[in-house]
Amino acid sequence: MQRNHHHLMPFLAAFAGVGFLSLMDAQMKAASLLAGVYTASLLRSSLACVLIAPVWLARRAGWPSGPVMRLHIERGVVSAFMALTFFYALTKLPIAEAIAISFVAPLLALYFAHLLLGEKIRRGAIGASVLGLIGTLVIIGGRLGRTQVEEDVLLGLASLFVSATLYAYNFVVIRKQSQVAGPVEVATFHTGVGALVQLLAAPFFFRLPGAEAMTAIGIAALLTVAGSLAVAWAYARAEAQVLVPVEYTGFLCAALFGWLLFGEVVTGATIAGAVLIVLACWIAAPRPIKRSNTEITGL
Repeated sequence: MQRNHHHLMPFLAAFAGVGFLSLMDAQMKAASLLAGVYTASLLRSSLACVLIAPVWLARRAGWPSGPVMRLHIERGVVSAFMALTFFYALTKLPIAEAIAISFVAPLLALYFAHLLLGEKIRRGAIGASVLGLIGTLVIIGGRLGRTQVEEDVLLGLASLFVSATLYAYNFVVIRKQSQVAGPVEVATFHTGVGALVQLLAAPFFFRLPGAEAMTAIGIAALLTVAGSLAVAWAYARAEAQVLVPVEYTGFLCAALFGWLLFGEVVTGATIAGAVLIVLACWIAAPRPIKRSNTEITGL
């Protein structure tokens, strides 16, 4: 019983982390509509850094080396624009649709890994990419087909694809980061560098948020830290192939929070497209190499 409980905890932690981050997206949509995307994103990153930085400092791990710091800066810059474009898309599209389309990022990451890390793309992964593209087109077709095409919808879709592309590239950087830095350090510099990058535009775009927006931003910052640490804790204790399917529960969470907070209804096209994209990601996911009994026993 204790052994089963031990194996269940990473799964539950990953599920909780995905739920926290999905609720964070909903809070950021509310904050972005109230105070603007830039203000909400800047303050979320800043507050999240303030929350996690003392934990990193208390560990007395020392300042990162030059190569590691360059990775932190690279991911922080990419994540800053990724967040801005995603939160902008949330103000133009239902949350569940945005989350579903963003699932194409792992498929795009395969090609970034091939170009930048020299990883070989399996034939099945190419077919999965086509299936994922079909799923994405189903969602977009459902969105454009049931309403008159508006400029805001097109801007939201374009922004979402930019965010998904940056998210895919982010996978490659995270893969490098995870080899040289712990989750607390990664979270600290991820939020800190992202906040500094966004701060450069403060004279042009920042506006003081009201109490309602600030509350949503504060909750989003807490959820960002809690979700990131929960997912990191889970992935440190269980194989990625076991936990990756949990990521797709984010669609269910997004649909729930979108309905509860914004009255958003999930369409059949969105569900069908999400299923196709999730299936594509499952096909593209690497399979564990089966070892012989000799290898397992070490004989």
